[in-house]
Amino acid sequence: MNPHNAKDDPFRSLRHNMVSSQIRSRGISDPRLLQVMQCIPRHLFLPHRLQKIAYDDHALPLDKGQTISQPYIVALMTEALCLKGDEKVLEIGTGSGYQTAILASLADSVFTIECISSLSQIAEKSLQALGYSNIHFAIGDGTLGLPDKAPYNCIIATGSLPQLPETLLAQLDENGILVAPVGGRSLQKLLSVKRIGTKVERHDLGGCQFVPLIGKNGWSR
Repeated sequence: MNPHNAKDDPFRSLRHNMVSSQIRSRGISDPRLLQVMQCIPRHLFLPHRLQKIAYDDHALPLDKGQTISQPYIVALMTEALCLKGDEKVLEIGTGSGYQTAILASLADSVFTIECISSLSQIAEKSLQALGYSNIHFAIGDGTLGLPDKAPYNCIIATGSLPQLPETLLAQLDENGILVAPVGGRSLQKLLSVKRIGTKVERHDLGGCQFVPLIGKNGWSR
């Protein structure tokens, strides 16, 4: 990531400002996460017409009705996973690949699944161009997870779910953490769920608005 943080990078100051004014100032304190978000070129995960506003404090549109989440929300969800560097992570909803890049920079390996093949292909191309080699891509119904690769230390859903699917909770390792927006189709609560034996410990991280995850355990079209 260092080449994208070079002094001649025209987006370098915008990334620094994003981290200081949008993320650190709102209570995100994980030093590894802050450093990664200061380095990863968020603009390269967006269409060229939107790159100049890539570091603004809001979500931005992608193709097929999808979005790239607000930087603070990306940081909040990632910090809630408590990544130390040796984790195996499942990401539900590859989208642009920006969240994937952050996860891959902080964990040992990332399995990411996307139901829209064109988005997955674009994200894979972007991430390979940046040199990532610890990301495994899949196309399919993310609400089912990837049970053949389970268990996972962490699972993150980048779209909303009407409820927490038992299918996903079953793919968590002991003391594993799942972070997902859960609730209605337009408004949700961001939940952090930790699996402890046969029980789960839930924490409400606040209100949010995500596009719906389409699938068997998600929403219908």
